[in-house]
Amino acid sequence: MSTSLNIGILAHVDAGKTTLSEALLYEAGAVRSIGRVDHGDAFLDTFDLEKERGITIFSKQARLETFDRKITLMDTPGHIDFSPETERTLQVLDAAILVISAADGVGAHVRTLWSLLEHYNVPTFIFVNKMDQPGSDTDEISALLSQSLGSSVVNMTPGINDPMVCESIAVCDDNLLDSYLNGTPIKESDIINLISKRLLFPCYYGSALKGEGVRAFLENLCRYAPTPSYPDDFGARVYKISRDSDGTRLSFLKITGGSISIRDTFGEEKISQIRLYSGSKYEQVQSAEAGTICAIAGLSGTRAGDGLGFEASNHEELLEPILNCRILLPDDEDPYKVWQNLLILQEEEPMLSVSRTEENGDIYVRVMGQVQMEIIKRLMMDRFKMSIDFGQGRIIYKETIANTVEGVGHFEPLRHYAEVHLMLEPSAPGSGLSFEANCPTDILARNWQRLVLTHLDEKKHKGVLTGSEITDMKITLISGKAHLKHTEGGDFRKATYRAVRQGLMMANSVLLEPVYRYELIVPSENVGRAMTDLSQRNATVNSPEIENGKTVLRGTIPAACLGNYAEDVRSYTSGEGSISCVLKGYAPCHNAEEVIAKSNYDPELDTHNPCSSVFCSHGVGTVIPWNDVRKYMHVDTGWRPEGDNTPIPSDIAMEYDLENITAFKARTSNEAVVDNRSFSEKERDYRAGQDELMAIFEKTYGPIKDRRTNNDDDRPRTYGVPDDKPKGISDPKYDEKRDAKAQKKANGQKEYLLIDGYNVLFASSDLKSLAERDINAARDKLMDIVSNFQGYRRENIILVFDAYKVHGGSEKVLKYHNLDVIYTKEAETADQYIERTSHELSKNYKVTVATSDGIEQVIILGAGGIRMPAKEFWDEVKNTEDQIRQQHIKTLDNKLHNYVLKDIDLNSADSKM
Repeated sequence: MSTSLNIGILAHVDAGKTTLSEALLYEAGAVRSIGRVDHGDAFLDTFDLEKERGITIFSKQARLETFDRKITLMDTPGHIDFSPETERTLQVLDAAILVISAADGVGAHVRTLWSLLEHYNVPTFIFVNKMDQPGSDTDEISALLSQSLGSSVVNMTPGINDPMVCESIAVCDDNLLDSYLNGTPIKESDIINLISKRLLFPCYYGSALKGEGVRAFLENLCRYAPTPSYPDDFGARVYKISRDSDGTRLSFLKITGGSISIRDTFGEEKISQIRLYSGSKYEQVQSAEAGTICAIAGLSGTRAGDGLGFEASNHEELLEPILNCRILLPDDEDPYKVWQNLLILQEEEPMLSVSRTEENGDIYVRVMGQVQMEIIKRLMMDRFKMSIDFGQGRIIYKETIANTVEGVGHFEPLRHYAEVHLMLEPSAPGSGLSFEANCPTDILARNWQRLVLTHLDEKKHKGVLTGSEITDMKITLISGKAHLKHTEGGDFRKATYRAVRQGLMMANSVLLEPVYRYELIVPSENVGRAMTDLSQRNATVNSPEIENGKTVLRGTIPAACLGNYAEDVRSYTSGEGSISCVLKGYAPCHNAEEVIAKSNYDPELDTHNPCSSVFCSHGVGTVIPWNDVRKYMHVDTGWRPEGDNTPIPSDIAMEYDLENITAFKARTSNEAVVDNRSFSEKERDYRAGQDELMAIFEKTYGPIKDRRTNNDDDRPRTYGVPDDKPKGISDPKYDEKRDAKAQKKANGQKEYLLIDGYNVLFASSDLKSLAERDINAARDKLMDIVSNFQGYRRENIILVFDAYKVHGGSEKVLKYHNLDVIYTKEAETADQYIERTSHELSKNYKVTVATSDGIEQVIILGAGGIRMPAKEFWDEVKNTEDQIRQQHIKTLDNKLHNYVLKDIDLNSADSKM
């Protein structure tokens, strides 16, 4: 029985990667003749652009079967400008082949590929190509590989019967070495185990162009490549988005568990085709099993990095563009159409990061280099018949901070309320941004905390030096406040953004610039010139090394200083020198003051990213500048800026347990929060939140007069909720309506709305996005939404969640505020519970079921129930929220109108007197 394997081929440009792919396909019998890149007939170079340029631009796959293995061979781009596509492909590989040119050795790009393979933990085989060229020496290259990539790179060309090979393999693992020295021979399973753990990297030598060593390499690849195992539950990872010649959108993915079939649904979308590609041709299948690389048609919302099923989404990539370029358009091109088509290309290459300035509508894209610009221009012309050009590329800078600060944000216009306190701390270079919550739940409820973390992660936050993206920072939610009646989700979005910006304004910000890792090879007589040039370009230089009769200089150089130095090197070395560069990361900018001054960015004038806060004063929202915000905060965490000696109240110091004045001491997750307030104090604080905005209203417009008649009883009056009928007034229509309601209630004629929890949850794009990070948070958020919805609806709402996979689980009924929440028992799905319950309830009551499950809808209709698609349910939720908001506004407006009329009557009476 053959086993499937997904293997990618990686290399620096011109190392012979595509040539080796052709040779492997020929040896496996997948092609009748070996194509050549220079002849434009390579099996995997299917695009005209690739044939014209002789380079691989887009990753592609070929299917072959040999040595009892089914292999999907994935060819990846070798040019540095298309490295992000290579990186995305690594996430779905079972093993990789790293092709190294014997003439070029281990260059800068090879080192980058090696680090990517290590980051994604991909078992790797090495094929040293072009060994037919003069001067290629196996021993010298083996020594170079061991020096550059590690001693675990073992030349296995002689085979495992060679004692030297066995000894080199045994040295890779201490336990295996002890066993080998005690006389136990190296077994095939030992080699597979070492390769799977990345403790051994088999290396083979040959010539792909001449077919030397290719068959032996393919045989050993099939023999030693680890066989992956997959779970029964469905999972898949999307690594690429593309479109065919007819414009059909295709999601390329690897199935990592279970299987998929035609007409399977994801949310409200359905799979229409499953394609297995091999070169430019494909086969349509009805289903695909775990381990398969396939293309799916019918899904419009996927993007590269998405996880399906149990797989979590991962859109973070190590490689990223360093140039931001403005798109130049002819007068007859429509900017909006260009923008829309660039967004289509962005789906296929997410690193483009297409953006538009809000001031003048200029379009910008991020690119890796000049070659990628030329490809984008050609794609826009070939696919959309649009002519574009690129302006001067600008270096993409980033910002971080050098000290710890507390950022505070407050958003409180009338009928809104949210306050957020964030601790901003610098983290290790290259660590990016990380977010967490360290806030007691009695201060800020868990659902609000999750919402703040979502808002932190949903956008790229701008720094305050040049407006560049921030990075290398840990942001911790340490406190906040919500209002019982007037807080909405959007309020915390505003407060969170403002807290980040206010903290950045207080911190010591640092401007970062992209830095290349370079490798400069020059003849020995040109070393002096090279070192002088590098010094003038603010580069670091390691000790020179001699390789193959030439001097090699390695180090780092700011991307802004590199310019066209490659051309200068070829010029002063008469074509014998070369320089190769790959992005190392970001480091403090060498000319920060100059860059900041040139950017002319004023953070206080950036209206789209405000650093001020909004407080309610005399019934209206008042903007407070960032440097005064801390004086007006409603919550005091006890944190103080350096030099601020304001005393910290003892109760606050105990509540937050401050370690010192500049750092927040993290709580342990199991620490109990003790609330020492008395019942009367808790009740006072509870009512204070409800009456807060009403107090502001009465302070502005005067106390609200009681307008009840003398016949009214002494019932407590609820603001904003009118009585059903004024006392002492006879109204036959009202009495009839009241009697009908009473009779209906007496007869027990209720209405029920059953909601399929997870089905409805994943029909909401916001909740689906949240569920990919934290399914519990998404479920809690849905419960909050439905609870609010229940408060305004006549139906009795029952929210049902699957728990059928919980071993030993019994059916649970949870009372969540005014909402009934059901967790099904073991071996019972939400569908089964809803079908059973709706069948019983529909005998006596009106039953509606909210779900998009087609089979379930048919059963509901058969039981006499009413079906409500998930999309229609969310429309109802939105309409209900709008009605609540309008009713609230109308009630307050009516009261204000009555007060004004009464004042007019009083003034008229005073004038008559």
